[in-house]
Amino acid sequence: MTALDERWNIRPEHFWLRGIRPEQPVDFDEKHAMWNVYGYAEASEILGDPATYTSDTAHLFPVDIDPALSEGDVTHLDPPEHTKLRALISSAFTPKVVGDLEPRIREITEELLDEVAGADRFDFVEALAFPLPVIVIAELLGLPRSDREMLKQLTYQITENKSPFDLIDNSEVGDGNLRTLDDQMRQLHGYLHEHASERRRAPREDLLTRLVQAEVDGRRLTDGEVANFGTIVMFAGHITTTMLLGSTVLCLDAYPEHAARVRADRTLVPSTIEESLRFLSPFPATSRATTTEVNIGGQVVPADQMLVVWLAAANRDGRQFADADVFDPTRDPNPHIAFSRGNHYCVGAPLARLEGRVALNVLLDRYSAMHTDPDSPPVFFPSMDLAGARILPLRVA
Repeated sequence: MTALDERWNIRPEHFWLRGIRPEQPVDFDEKHAMWNVYGYAEASEILGDPATYTSDTAHLFPVDIDPALSEGDVTHLDPPEHTKLRALISSAFTPKVVGDLEPRIREITEELLDEVAGADRFDFVEALAFPLPVIVIAELLGLPRSDREMLKQLTYQITENKSPFDLIDNSEVGDGNLRTLDDQMRQLHGYLHEHASERRRAPREDLLTRLVQAEVDGRRLTDGEVANFGTIVMFAGHITTTMLLGSTVLCLDAYPEHAARVRADRTLVPSTIEESLRFLSPFPATSRATTTEVNIGGQVVPADQMLVVWLAAANRDGRQFADADVFDPTRDPNPHIAFSRGNHYCVGAPLARLEGRVALNVLLDRYSAMHTDPDSPPVFFPSMDLAGARILPLRVA
């Protein structure tokens, strides 16, 4: 049993957070007709071999995806098409682009915390963890400051509904969630489509303009592709950070001896963030499909089968990590796969790490103590494929 499980009501499906080990690294889920992959070695093999394990899984879901909402969607592409299109998104997250954002990230963090200055209790997610990355990404894309609240609310709603598990849920609840998600995604897509069209008429110095002007194999991207790219950037650049910030605070609260050590030695901040990513991985799972019959984890899996790769469970695999259920900010090496691996490694990872480092240092500078409220425990995102706090009341001093 981990301190996290003892302290909070972690959903039972995330059994690895309770120190429970699966009987085998790969098993078959008859109810959903898919294979679960829990082992680190097995997950790494799958993520590193796009020829055998494709990201093009849409045909295995019992729903039709609107082509307008999937045009240029790199998350479901394999090389070489994926390589060409990902390069465009990656231009927003180069080391120089990300590094140059550090002063602005610190400024935004200070401004957001100024809004709760003097309060001895506030919702950490509402005050900082959610708005910080939304503001950073909106500024990168060149979106109006006046639209921040709308984007914050819309992306929050999409985050709560955007679960691949709803795609394999034929119940009325699953269907209802999909209809709601479809409406929300259309709203965000239409908003970004409008801005893409405007950039063609009046270019600016922002990421949307760079995407509009970019060429792939001698052709310009359509406004629909640019809108979908913008959507991916919005989520790659901020949802991970939101959960990372909240999870790091939760881990330090659960392990006060480590919190004191990190506070005294700020060189431990980066490794603390990495251990938080391993220990409470924000996105527990990703999916792939087999292109041929394979033998993995002692199981023979036929071609054209859905695989759910549980990144979070792999990050607790004792075959890879010594004392896997121990939160250790000094863990080195720490080859976690919280950001996935291979050609679909999270494009927003460098920005998430930077925002985490800057924000944690500012928090430690501002407050001599930060604790969860025993009378108002954190509320986690309801989706199976998210592991982070949606509401996180903090007491500070």
